[in-house]
Amino acid sequence: MTEIQPTSREQPPRDPAVGVAAIAPERDEQHENDWTQRLVLFLRVMAVISICKGLYHWAQITGFIGGEDDAFEVQSMAWQTATVYFAVIELVAAIGLWLATPWGAVVWLTTVVSMAVIELMFPAIYGGSLLIVSIEALLLAAYLALAWMAARERPP
Repeated sequence: MTEIQPTSREQPPRDPAVGVAAIAPERDEQHENDWTQRLVLFLRVMAVISICKGLYHWAQITGFIGGEDDAFEVQSMAWQTATVYFAVIELVAAIGLWLATPWGAVVWLTTVVSMAVIELMFPAIYGGSLLIVSIEALLLAAYLALAWMAARERPP
């Protein structure tokens, strides 16, 4: 007896209702990454703000802004230390934020928390402005909300 071999290696067409896609919820491809895009936009805006803040602190250090009474040399050691710290860390944060890297967000969060702590715990350095603390807290809350919503877009 001879066996009949199929000449074609084609598989029969599959019923689309049987696949995994049939049980998965329908997702709109167009709006799949909306929260992620909003988070990246927020990080880019924060990067521009961080650049401005960093350059402002460098302008204070170099004497580009302010008069002789506001010169870097005549300020307290605590003020000088905080100003140099923020001049450096704000620009580092700006790079990381613009690239939307995880370390950029961590450095930016460090700057936000540091500024809030200095304003609240050491009011003699920058004056203890509750407005600045409120703005920093609002930005932190906005970041956390956007990051949470972006993480929900991509379930594990």
